[in-house]
Amino acid sequence: PPRSTPSVRIMARSLVLTGGPKKAAKTVASAGKAARFYPADDVQVPKKSRHAKVAPKTRASISAGSVVILLAGRFRGKRVVVLKVLASGLLLVSGPFKVNGVPLKRVNQAYVIATSTKVDVSKVTVPASIDDAYFKNTSKTNGKNEEEFFDTDRKAAVVSDTRKADQKSVDAALLKAISGTPMLKEYLSARFSLTKNDKPHEMQF
Repeated sequence: PPRSTPSVRIMARSLVLTGGPKKAAKTVASAGKAARFYPADDVQVPKKSRHAKVAPKTRASISAGSVVILLAGRFRGKRVVVLKVLASGLLLVSGPFKVNGVPLKRVNQAYVIATSTKVDVSKVTVPASIDDAYFKNTSKTNGKNEEEFFDTDRKAAVVSDTRKADQKSVDAALLKAISGTPMLKEYLSARFSLTKNDKPHEMQF
């Protein structure tokens, strides 16, 4: 009878010792020989991306102090003030909260309309701790647990005291800047909307 090759003998021996095709394939790979065995189950290998994450370019019409209109999400139609651009390219905005109920939040610039209205935010100090990690939700579940998915008695999200203090300090300085311009507070509190006779492509925001 024909003799078996070394790789086949290694595979057969590793199957006996380890008891599994995946470990046997690893054993052959570590031995530096070509495997003549294909495992019954496909082994998923994560793909490595060669592209580095680069923050998108901010539009020329958006800068610190610009008033923008939100187009998506819970606060769509609200006018907010841009405070700064975060490292991820997202915009840090605030309503302020006392004016229109919009808290400090991140917004993608693709979902806003930039207006020509500006607010002087040179005296508004944004804490250095407010970055992308500041808005990371650590309590969010991955949804894989069936009991958590169908749980109807979930507790409402609780705003931390740190966020409340940051909101208060930022809005205090922002409200002073807004009060210096007549009718600006009323402009920010009004919700943006369109009717069937409006032509947004002919509007100047």
